[in-house]
Amino acid sequence: MANKELIQVLTTIVKPYVQDQDAFEHITEETDFINDLKINSAHLIDVVLDIEDHFDITIENEELEKMVSVGAAMALIAEKTK
Repeated sequence: MANKELIQVLTTIVKPYVQDQDAFEHITEETDFINDLKINSAHLIDVVLDIEDHFDITIENEELEKMVSVGAAMALIAEKTK
């Protein structure tokens, strides 16, 4: 899956949890889920569960700690869907 497509999928997944709409409208690989989009930690778990369901992957606790930005999520998804 190309990066542009992956960002579009992630945008759809995170949209219900975003608290900062301006940051959401300018989402990039550098966008931080908590600091930029203001997704709280409980909702970040929901995002991870939605990503797991959508891509049919399992994200381990150690990997979850690294998934703080859109780019980190994209890298993890790419690695898990090879």
